[in-house]
Amino acid sequence: MFSTAGLVLQLSYALLVAAMLSGKPRLMRLLIALAAILILLRAALLVHDGAAIVWMAILLTAWLLKLWGDRRENAATTLFDEREEAMRSGCLNDLPRGAARLFIDQGLWLEGATGEILTNEGQTVDHIYFLASGEARASSGGRTVGMCRPGDLIGEATVLSGGAATATVTLVSPATFWCASTADVRQFLDDHDSLRITIERSFSNALREKLRAANRLIATS
Repeated sequence: MFSTAGLVLQLSYALLVAAMLSGKPRLMRLLIALAAILILLRAALLVHDGAAIVWMAILLTAWLLKLWGDRRENAATTLFDEREEAMRSGCLNDLPRGAARLFIDQGLWLEGATGEILTNEGQTVDHIYFLASGEARASSGGRTVGMCRPGDLIGEATVLSGGAATATVTLVSPATFWCASTADVRQFLDDHDSLRITIERSFSNALREKLRAANRLIATS
């Protein structure tokens, strides 16, 4: 039969084995910390092993420092400026903050001038845009079919279908927009399959809203 000190030690070993089998870094570190706490308590209260106390105290200190560093890093990567926050709380609202940060980092923020064309009807769309400020006109066959305003996505249909642009989108005022390669966005979705459904749903919702607005505009013109 194991003594109390022996049972505690065996449980600690089991936690270390579980840590190695977990495959998840955070869970691994947590299990190792729990094992260290048990060994520390055993050394301090049951067997009075000074060396074990020192080593487990060092291990737990290292764990706390790592935990603190991870939290600082996570806090830094989930900070958003005004433009990014508008995008995160808009078309990326259903994503966790960390995932939104990763997605936004796939593109760049650019300034556009009046008259700049973002997409050409019937041509391949190489980039997707998020309009942070300014306005753009969507036209098909020379006829205005919609207006894009701050908070709107442009080119999301191509990411979903891979087809050509259904309208020409032209800036009608100076604008600030996020721009990312459609190839990069598709690769991001392939690499982050767990986020694909959420992002594609957001794109689909944006597309449906634009189609409804276009139908209303056509019906009243």
